[in-house]
Amino acid sequence: MNIGVLALQGDVREHLAALAESDVLARPVRRPEELADVEALVIPGGESTTMSNLAVSFGLLDPIRKRIADGMPAYGSCAGMIMLATEVLDGRDDQESFNGIEMTVRRNAFGRQVDSFEADVALDDVEGGDFHAVFIRAPWVEQVGAGVRVLGRVKDGASAGRIVAVRQGNLLATAFHPELTGDLRVHRYFVAMVRQAVDAR
Repeated sequence: MNIGVLALQGDVREHLAALAESDVLARPVRRPEELADVEALVIPGGESTTMSNLAVSFGLLDPIRKRIADGMPAYGSCAGMIMLATEVLDGRDDQESFNGIEMTVRRNAFGRQVDSFEADVALDDVEGGDFHAVFIRAPWVEQVGAGVRVLGRVKDGASAGRIVAVRQGNLLATAFHPELTGDLRVHRYFVAMVRQAVDAR
């Protein structure tokens, strides 16, 4: 099973390593022809406006939108969550997304780089107890559509209750960076989603 990582900008290498440890073939995706060779896509953390501009420049915006609309599984972390949202608050006027998950996301909601933090998140459907999550200039979800399941919220502190993990069908998004923790449970959860989608075809 081939899972791609959108390799335009951001923490691509870390996601490739986490997927490889989750027993799938992981490959970078920079061109439409590379997208055509994968069964699912991870959209990494990074800078969402830069990623948006590069997706347009590399001719990937519309092909990714179409694959997602056609049912391709995708997982976005941090900036990837922003890229999967149907509505982005505090983004640039010309910022594009992949319009996958029916949700409103606030960009840089937790603050700037210096406000980065770690916190425990209770994740539904992910076994093993709380997930110790890393937030770096992270978004949060302000509103979800009827078809979106909230999987995780910040447990404690000033941001307690904020939505930071969601799923809609074959699409998964987290505001945090599991690829930076060494905890593979989110990646393995996504791999299981992909296997289900492939088996259902």
